[in-house]
Amino acid sequence: MLTQIEFSLSQRNRGFHLITNEIERNLPSLPEAGILHLFIKHTSAALTLNENADPDVQSDMSKIFDQLVKEREPYYDHTLEGSDDMPAHAKSTIAGVSLSVPITRGRLNLGIWQGIYLCEFRNRGGNRQIVATIIS
Repeated sequence: MLTQIEFSLSQRNRGFHLITNEIERNLPSLPEAGILHLFIKHTSAALTLNENADPDVQSDMSKIFDQLVKEREPYYDHTLEGSDDMPAHAKSTIAGVSLSVPITRGRLNLGIWQGIYLCEFRNRGGNRQIVATIIS
C-alpha cells in the first residue's frame, strides 16, 4: 500500500530548523509498520536527521556548512540570484533532498535524540514543498 501527499512547510530564515512536529502534523494516520519517505522539492534546501535536544547543534550545523561552502567565491558563475544562492545549491547537494524513516507501531521510529531538520540554505527561502510517501 502506498499513500502520497504534498504539503508546504512554513517559511523560515536561513539555518537548521527542527521540523519533526510540523511533518507529523501534516501526515495522515500512519500504518502499523512501513516507511515514510520525505522529499523536498527545492535545490537550495535539504532534509536531514540530527540531534533534537540541544539547540546548539542547530547553530553549530549552520556554522559548519557556512565554513564548508562560503559565499562570494570568485569562481562562482551562477550569481544572478544573490550571494547565498550558489552556496545553497552546493549545500543542498551535500546534505541531500530526501530521507526515509521507519514506521513502527504507527509512529515514526526515530532514535531517542533524533529529529527531522529542514536545512534552509537561503536567507529567505520561502515556503518549502514536501512530498511525503508512506509505504506500508
